[in-house]
Amino acid sequence: MTSNPSITAPTVWVAIDVAKLTHQVLIELPNGRRRTMRVANTKSEIDGLVEVLRALGHRCEIAVEPTGDYHRPLAYVLGQAGFHLCLVSSIAVARTREALYNSWDKNDPKDAQVILHLLKNGTTQRYLDPLLTGHLDLQEMANTYRQVSLRKVRLQHSLLTHHLPWYFPEAERYLHSSRAEWFTALLLFTPCPAAVRQYSKAAFVKAASAQIAGRKVDRARWLADFYDTACHSIGLPVAPESETVRMLRVVLEEYRALCALRKQLEAEVATRLATQPDFVRLQTLPGIGPILALIILAEARDLRRFGCARQFLKYCGFDLCTEQSGQFRGTTHLSKRGNARLRYAFWMAGTVAIRMQQNSFRRKFEDDIRPDPKNADRRRKGYTAVAAKMARVVYAVVTTGTDYRRFPEATRPGGRIPSPGAVEALATS
Repeated sequence: MTSNPSITAPTVWVAIDVAKLTHQVLIELPNGRRRTMRVANTKSEIDGLVEVLRALGHRCEIAVEPTGDYHRPLAYVLGQAGFHLCLVSSIAVARTREALYNSWDKNDPKDAQVILHLLKNGTTQRYLDPLLTGHLDLQEMANTYRQVSLRKVRLQHSLLTHHLPWYFPEAERYLHSSRAEWFTALLLFTPCPAAVRQYSKAAFVKAASAQIAGRKVDRARWLADFYDTACHSIGLPVAPESETVRMLRVVLEEYRALCALRKQLEAEVATRLATQPDFVRLQTLPGIGPILALIILAEARDLRRFGCARQFLKYCGFDLCTEQSGQFRGTTHLSKRGNARLRYAFWMAGTVAIRMQQNSFRRKFEDDIRPDPKNADRRRKGYTAVAAKMARVVYAVVTTGTDYRRFPEATRPGGRIPSPGAVEALATS
């Protein structure tokens, strides 16, 4: 949150309730008089609003309640016109409206009055336009990758919960990774047990070997087991040339295309950002690869804008909160009033780092769960603590411009650390 300084010069306060088609604008002049406008979300009308504000001849403080992404073009035009722009939280608007009017009644003019109230009290957030700060490309790459991944996961769940249980239930046990493209290729070749049984065992092993080229296992033995499984499958007896199987192949083709597209996006991200210092530096942390580094940079943008690590943790929603009233004190938990994508990135990075050996994240997790390693609640809290630590370390390495060292105590005079960790720290620092 930012607090407006005391302004001695006459100031025009402008509150804008954003909508898809028409924005509700409330203007308060220095003499206290108010003026309302309805501005269509078109270039001509937004340019007209800019001219109206310029004609007032005073400094303008503008607050916008973001609705989806409909505020982005409006905010860009106002920013380019030289006006000071800030955002108000939708949650803050809802709570303040209930407090001021003692009612759940909601409409655009009332919301504009609440936004104006929050603006004048300084309960606002500074707005940074991603297009002007140079983070728009990162955000779009991260969003596109996310959409492709979500579509791929939906198709995978459809295969695992609908198609395979009908036609080939036993095939699921051969799938051990969502990135196993060989499994998709094999199902395209033989999507149902009847398609497998068309071959003899030897012919199937020979024909299918070409479909899973590059798989580093005993291929012949693995395919022979797959053939035996198909011969005793409980799946529905559909014919390989049936319309049902053709529809299954359509789904498998789309799934394979999404896998290829995701791999292509990963390669483009790694190539495009290979010379970006913060992108390279983030990947020195255990558990952070190209995609998680992209998400962190896209969602957090410039981490140097935060005054301290605590502010960044609050932005991520990793700050702690407790409900307390009189003699009652609730349990302390994460506020989650922050960027969910960042929390996701740090949670994923933390879980990967815990599975690695010899790093401080794994050591912190083991210390947290040592009193009761099988306690699910303690393990969940341990994962959360590691994710928060990952966020603090990311803030530190980016703002200080130094690469991550797994055990920095080993390089300090008088530092004490077990020998294996010391050796690793000296080797990687």
